[in-house]
Amino acid sequence: MKMIYGVKDRPKAGRLVLFALQQLLAILAATIAVPMVVQSTTGYTMYTSSALFGAGVGTIVYLLFTKFKSPVFLGSSFAFLGSMFSAFSGGISMALGFLGLIVGAVFAGLIYVIIAVIVKFAGVKWIDKIMPAVVIGPVVAIIGLSLAGNAIGDLTTGNVTETVSDWIVKFDENGIPYLFENTVQKMVCSPYVALVCGLVTLAVTIVCSVYGKKMMKMIPFIIGIVAGYAVAAAFTGIGYAAKCDALKIINFELFKNMNWKFWEQYAFVQLISGDYNAGEFGNIGAYIGTIAVAYIPVAFVVFAEHIADHKNISSIIEADLLRDPGLTRTLLGDGVGSMAGALFGGCPNTTYGESVGCVAISGNASVITILVTAGLAIAVSFFAPFITFLATIPSCVMGGVCIALYGFIAVSGLKMIQKEDLGDNRNLFVVSVILIAGVGGLVLTFGQVTITAVACSLILGILVNLLVNIKRKKDGNGEQITIEEVANSENEQLTKENGGEDL
Repeated sequence: MKMIYGVKDRPKAGRLVLFALQQLLAILAATIAVPMVVQSTTGYTMYTSSALFGAGVGTIVYLLFTKFKSPVFLGSSFAFLGSMFSAFSGGISMALGFLGLIVGAVFAGLIYVIIAVIVKFAGVKWIDKIMPAVVIGPVVAIIGLSLAGNAIGDLTTGNVTETVSDWIVKFDENGIPYLFENTVQKMVCSPYVALVCGLVTLAVTIVCSVYGKKMMKMIPFIIGIVAGYAVAAAFTGIGYAAKCDALKIINFELFKNMNWKFWEQYAFVQLISGDYNAGEFGNIGAYIGTIAVAYIPVAFVVFAEHIADHKNISSIIEADLLRDPGLTRTLLGDGVGSMAGALFGGCPNTTYGESVGCVAISGNASVITILVTAGLAIAVSFFAPFITFLATIPSCVMGGVCIALYGFIAVSGLKMIQKEDLGDNRNLFVVSVILIAGVGGLVLTFGQVTITAVACSLILGILVNLLVNIKRKKDGNGEQITIEEVANSENEQLTKENGGEDL
């Protein structure tokens, strides 16, 4: 699609801030979700504001390495969740856990640096050979489709919860039964009320993007989120007035518990000022070894997604980013950016499909917008009221936006294979295997290392592509043709030389 603002364009100051805010809202849910999941799973406190700060720092580093030619935002990577859990395993202190997060991000970043050095000397032609459009296209589609469940799940979810306790029977090590109080957090709003808010958000976003003029067309997410939030706030107000829990969607209680001590929320502060358990450093070598085993294999998996994301954004802005600024620079930006970001947020970063989707829908590929977004992410991480406001945006509203975002990622991947001949069984098998493996959710787990559905589908796609092209050979122009095609071509030439008489 044609960009309204190209990579080198600079929107006017007022518009630039709005575009940056839109990018921030697009990446917000996923970026702050990672520390929230780690905290809920391990019990160790991680702060969303520090993750946002780290994402901003990582993005700036990425932009510097890519010479401001790649309009992509870096955010917290879900692929490293299992690795991050390992940093807090074994009952260690929070301070040492944060050390593990930083060391783990350094290990992951170093893998990117090593791959970047290899690419520097080996070039990128090998990538085009093993990952042509017929492989990358459906993999990009899977990135969007794999997130579909998150969007739909959020669409019927609010933010107001209540604690529900239930007594269940458990058995001790001697087989003697005892009563155990099982406490869970339960959403109080009706999923149908939340659905209305999510659909309003989606509808307003669509209308602004399709029928909007000028600025309205370029900031559909902001307008959609504001509309959805307003409807959710109205339902919530009525719910409190009528004492009807089913209408309570937004948790305004969060404003009462704002943490103004932002300086306590960064990993390096926790590392320096934290309390360590006695004897922890006696096994520091084994601990770092555990972190390395948990992080390094996942880095290779995320590398595959790095390629897919950059192929996707390249097709959207019609510029091959793997050649200029080059895969070496994008890898270095991603890797070093993750290291720098982890120092503050503890979460390894990755290029965000949500950011790519925002570029596609808004038609704004301006790298300056991404830079301002990074600066905005850093700035708002110091401002507790704004961070709290972002946290009150209900899941259903973000779900409505994400339906469009994730859908655009999937469609942009399918567009990559438009020019491929799907009547050719070679291409058909490759695309089919990738789509079914990805949509079917093929995930492989080896200890603490999880190979995601996206990575599994990419690996299978590469293997199938190599399998169906075993008998291909290069013609004079370097194009791939089969041995049978060579034979047919030679037969046609001999036929012409014999006056049209078939041999």
